[in-house]
Amino acid sequence: MSASVLYDAPGPKTRRTSNIISAIVTAAVVILLGWFIFALGQPRTTANGAELVGLWDASRWDIFFDPDDAGELWEGLLWRGLVLGTLRAAGLAAVLALILGFLFALGRMARHAWIRIPVTIVLEFFRGMPVLLMMLFIMLGLSVGAYPAVVGALAIYNGAIIGEALRSGVAALPRGQAEASLSLGMTRMQTRFLIEFPQAFRQMLPIIVAQLVVLLKDTSLAYIVAYPELLRTSTTMKDYYGSGNYSFSFFFVTLVIYLAVNLTLSWIARRLARNRSGQAVGARRRGNKSRGAAPTPPPGQIGVDTSLLSIGQPDGMTGRSRPDTGK
Repeated sequence: MSASVLYDAPGPKTRRTSNIISAIVTAAVVILLGWFIFALGQPRTTANGAELVGLWDASRWDIFFDPDDAGELWEGLLWRGLVLGTLRAAGLAAVLALILGFLFALGRMARHAWIRIPVTIVLEFFRGMPVLLMMLFIMLGLSVGAYPAVVGALAIYNGAIIGEALRSGVAALPRGQAEASLSLGMTRMQTRFLIEFPQAFRQMLPIIVAQLVVLLKDTSLAYIVAYPELLRTSTTMKDYYGSGNYSFSFFFVTLVIYLAVNLTLSWIARRLARNRSGQAVGARRRGNKSRGAAPTPPPGQIGVDTSLLSIGQPDGMTGRSRPDTGK
């Protein structure tokens, strides 16, 4: 498939179908959210027949704006729960996952089978193991605290995912690049780290950032091993400030904080993907100009051959000479 086909704009029928599907999905999401909010405010009945007010109405919302308690409450959620708990574990795990990802990818592409096969088995083992179970194995098997267990489990699992993504990125590169670098005298290791890994990392960067977003959300699993991340801190403060099982407002605020952090990371991933695609289009345009060909039209636009505009016009209007047809 040529590049010009990829950049052709969709037809009217395709756009109409896409708009209809988008409208149906949007309406379904709005109806689902409305039903969820309505159900939260409805009274419920306990096993003994006693009637309870809805979770939404029974939750304490005033405490987040109370001058006496709001300062300590928000400091606990944002500083102790988010920064010192969730972001501290996710940040260190992300750095270790990137390092392990490069090592896993290097071992996965090794020429020697005695390196490649064990690394492949280890990768498949870690990728198929639940993160929570891995936390419990590290914590109980190595007799370490909750923080090393959480960081180690998240780093190993996500490092295996990133390593496989890097290997796929290197496999997608043209083989001529590695052969050319080897012919220039570079060693195979220099080719990996100076030629192939930088290109694969740049190509896989949006996927890697998306995986780091998943890593951040997986920190909520540390609630089980008693690590004081955002969800566990919110639960502790709910029991202290709230009213038992009816403090739905604390979980709602925790959800908003998670959404704010994850949406920020998702926005960064989209910007990286857009910049990467813009650089690729610019490189193709520069390549076409250097070869004297017409530039590739950007996505969403149909390319028009301007040479066709001269058909049926006098030679003086276009300034081009009519080709000699022999008539």
